[in-house]
Amino acid sequence: MAERQISKGLKYTFLVHGILGLKVGLGDLLFPTMLESFYGAPVLDPGLYRVVGVAILAFTASSLLAYRETAWDRVKIVVQMEIVWTILAAVVIVALVFLEGRPVMELGNALVLGGFAVAFCYYYVRR
Repeated sequence: MAERQISKGLKYTFLVHGILGLKVGLGDLLFPTMLESFYGAPVLDPGLYRVVGVAILAFTASSLLAYRETAWDRVKIVVQMEIVWTILAAVVIVALVFLEGRPVMELGNALVLGGFAVAFCYYYVRR
């Protein structure tokens, strides 16, 4: 029985996710205090942003490794993990904006994460 291949769309989703994740993860890791001026909210604990940056870089690595694969069975768990991560992160960001008064600009991050959630869910359900 032949292995099921991943679609070009999923491959590109992994690639774009990896590129954006690299940018955001490195930014959080290396320049956490610059976020204060960008979002208009104080960065009270730069170390926490650095840890989040490292986590984002880990997700980035999994997406870039998955991009290099061709078989669905080799990327299925990465897609499942991305679905959980992107949905939960988007929901938490929205909650922080509306319940804790975080800057509205952070909703842009929630929209990007929500877009990836939709894409990963789409490719998962298609399988």
